[in-house]
Amino acid sequence: MSQWQGVSWFHGSNQYDNRQEDTMYTIGEFSRLTRVSARMLRHYDQLGLLRPARVGTDNGYRYYEAAQLRELLAIQKLQRFGFPLAQIPGLLQLSPQELAARVRARYAQALAELRELQYALRLMEACIRDAEGTNMSQSDIKVIVMETSAQRVLSLRRKIAIGEVHQLFADLHRQVEKEGLRRTGVTQMLFHGEEFNYDEIDAEAQVEVCGEGEGVSLRPAMRCVAATYTGPYEGIHVAYDAVCSYLAAHPEWRVCGPSVERYIRDEGMVSDPAELVSAVLFPVERAE
Repeated sequence: MSQWQGVSWFHGSNQYDNRQEDTMYTIGEFSRLTRVSARMLRHYDQLGLLRPARVGTDNGYRYYEAAQLRELLAIQKLQRFGFPLAQIPGLLQLSPQELAARVRARYAQALAELRELQYALRLMEACIRDAEGTNMSQSDIKVIVMETSAQRVLSLRRKIAIGEVHQLFADLHRQVEKEGLRRTGVTQMLFHGEEFNYDEIDAEAQVEVCGEGEGVSLRPAMRCVAATYTGPYEGIHVAYDAVCSYLAAHPEWRVCGPSVERYIRDEGMVSDPAELVSAVLFPVERAE
């Protein structure tokens, strides 16, 4: 029997299911069958991650059972998910429900890592275009100091991972329907907290509404440094970069509140991401 509780969570149907449990393979046969090097199999053995079913007393040869093919498949899958080898023995001792929760958390983390990598790639592209003289970056984004109008908004605030933003807005729109409110303007996201962390964002989703209900409040008018960006949301960093450059050049302004991403034309209004219009706003006050 397998030593791992959670291996069955990964089984599905595969080419190994019809093999007999008592079939034994040498390390070379096991390596050729699984396309995992004998060196890596020995490393798994040293870690206690996948020990041979039997080791010859006379020659020290390692032998593996057919059932261990499933264990190796589970190990490889968790490695591809990005879990360190040192964590995998503990993961495979979990119940299917507990393991699913850990994989779900890793999924959210991977989304954040992907966003960071996409941002790094865009920076590299911009650097290349700068060098080639073809760049259109934050220098093309107009930054202004503006007085925003007061807004009546329905708010929903949670601590979320970056991958949960869409769910937060979906819940917000359901709340609009539940309260019998009518949307009258933009949606936007406020980023609270002392620092920004993709794994735990203190986010407040808002939508402008008409009417009264639970969670409805009046957001006061305020002075902001703002930049507008047109295009897919993944490129909104150029608006942030432009605002940062502006603030660096204008030390008379000091940020005094949570930043706002305002979705002037959001996903529900356009069919092409290139038509999205977003604004980045930072509340400011005069520096003393």
